[in-house]
Amino acid sequence: MAYRQQLLPMEKVFRDPVHDYIYIQHQVILDLINTSEFQRLRRIKQLGTTSLTFHGAEHSRFGHCLGVYEITRRICDNFERNYPTQAPGDGGWDDHERLVALCAALLHDIGHGPYSHTFEHIFHTDHEALTVQILTSPETEVNQVLQQVSPDFPAQVAAVIQKTYPNPQVVQMISSQIDADRMDYLLRDSYFTGTNYGNFDLTRILRVMKPYQGGITFAMEGMHAVEDYIVSRFQMYMQVYFHPVSRSMEVILDRLLERANDLYQSHAVDAEATPVMLLPFFNNNFTLHDYLRLDDYLRLDDGVLNTYFSHWRDSRDQILADLATRFLDRRPLKSARVDATTQPLIPTLQKLIEQAGFDTHYYTDINDSYDLPYDAYDPKMKKPRTQIELQQKDGSLLELSTVSDLVRAITGKVSGDQRFFFPKEMLSKNAENDLFKPIYQEFQQYILNDRLVVPH
Repeated sequence: MAYRQQLLPMEKVFRDPVHDYIYIQHQVILDLINTSEFQRLRRIKQLGTTSLTFHGAEHSRFGHCLGVYEITRRICDNFERNYPTQAPGDGGWDDHERLVALCAALLHDIGHGPYSHTFEHIFHTDHEALTVQILTSPETEVNQVLQQVSPDFPAQVAAVIQKTYPNPQVVQMISSQIDADRMDYLLRDSYFTGTNYGNFDLTRILRVMKPYQGGITFAMEGMHAVEDYIVSRFQMYMQVYFHPVSRSMEVILDRLLERANDLYQSHAVDAEATPVMLLPFFNNNFTLHDYLRLDDYLRLDDGVLNTYFSHWRDSRDQILADLATRFLDRRPLKSARVDATTQPLIPTLQKLIEQAGFDTHYYTDINDSYDLPYDAYDPKMKKPRTQIELQQKDGSLLELSTVSDLVRAITGKVSGDQRFFFPKEMLSKNAENDLFKPIYQEFQQYILNDRLVVPH
């Protein structure tokens, strides 16, 4: 039997708090799960610093990737049963595409690094480019498993990640405004954060999904389930993903890694605290075209960084030691919302913070988090989003926001805020014997109800 069609003698299952059972039916999927590159995802938190705000959010990218696989498997089952292709080009589902869809779903996040987005920002890595590199590099276990399907199979899976795969149905399963990736992380993140914002009717949405020539559409009668999903996503961004404490801890993490890098570049880092496993990134000699560099990247996980942070607590450099302690002991910065009127006040506030003894480069930040809950397709955009199409009984398609008053109300509306982050000490109310008391008092005149204000 060809490896492509090889099914396990008996399907295996993973117990999952979100999907109950995750069913593994193909040998290639089980083999991919057992690779070292995929097992590494157990050691990378899905939500990075969010567990310092919502303590239950300790779940990993490993569990999320399994969840995206499982949703994709269910979509394939639905399409195969109810919408199989009858003739080339009829817009039906060709189940020969199943394996590439399942592998892309399982592996879509395999290139994520420790504390994902913060690490990317500091060291200019790209998790999607790294995912493609892991899929296509002959030295990885993942590539060796994919090669057993066919020599060109790794490139096919990579094309799905890169959104260049010729069948838009497969691409949109993994990457669109309503895809298996987003559906799993909303449900999973909602569950583990202990919130209800991300809950929506997954079973109903999967039931009304349909393939067509241009990708994936949804039956008109499923519009309200899709609306519910859009609102759930909006709520999760506002209440969880953009939470100011999580963002504050990201700022500290960002500055901590930046300080360590700066010290290394100036040869001021303690010899015993030299972060050997980070040196390829500190030296700016990390390149996607060198397997040794890829190997360096794959050695990193959250635990590796946390171990260095623990060492840095005792650094002779006071800033490095303080930032490491603030991060490990969860001592977030405070923040206040900024708008166009109050943005010019920030240099004044930074001077006060400096007078209180803080290096404003490492202890302040202007951080914005914005998202579009739903965005209708605009071909003029640099990266136009795939719009959500509803299919009427006669087969014609309508874009979601043209028929949903609820979605139309939030279409193209940017939600989120911009915040100025600063040390909590600046808000001290009990600084009777503190030399900086007058500075604190002056600073506090600019903060009212979680916003920067012009003092009277």
